[in-house]
Amino acid sequence: MEINPNLSENARHDFELVNAARLGDQKAFAQLMKRYKDAIFCMLLKMVNNKTEAEDLAIEAFGKAFTNINQYEPHFAFSTWLFRIASNNAIDHLRKKRTVTVPLEPTIGNDKIIGIEYNYNIRTESDSPEEAFIKEQNAKLLRKAVSTLKPRYRTLLELRYFKEYSYAEIAEELDLPLGTVKVQLFRSREMLFELLKNTEISD
Repeated sequence: MEINPNLSENARHDFELVNAARLGDQKAFAQLMKRYKDAIFCMLLKMVNNKTEAEDLAIEAFGKAFTNINQYEPHFAFSTWLFRIASNNAIDHLRKKRTVTVPLEPTIGNDKIIGIEYNYNIRTESDSPEEAFIKEQNAKLLRKAVSTLKPRYRTLLELRYFKEYSYAEIAEELDLPLGTVKVQLFRSREMLFELLKNTEISD
């Protein structure tokens, strides 16, 4: 595959990591995430104005990028491709929300900035970024990360993601109040996100 000769040194290094990732190198995946996690999160936070949603969408964006890594072509920088995935994913997320009457503030996004008019809405379990992420994330990397967590957090994530239990089903399975399940899953996701951002997972 021919690389664009105008790419910067950083972009060329990214391309080397991408090639390694295409061959299944889990450390290459982790390094790419580590290089861009903060910038992606900051961009998404400006778009959705919600820290939790921005974290979810960041994980989902990396999951989509990793799943479709073979589609990347070095005619432009990997970072450009990754930011486009993250931005488009956030836009789709906002569009899927059920509309209510309060418009988004211009600092988050409006039709002049991103070409589409959006509205706030109540986020539901069915359109959560978690669901798309778990279906698209690199399975080996994710399972290794989950396996390093404490048993109670590992169990919650396995039931939610690998077995695709609903919150109510998890509550019944673990004999826990529904509110407790939601709180502990939130903490589990935060721990998983930090682990994926900051840890190079060895083979």
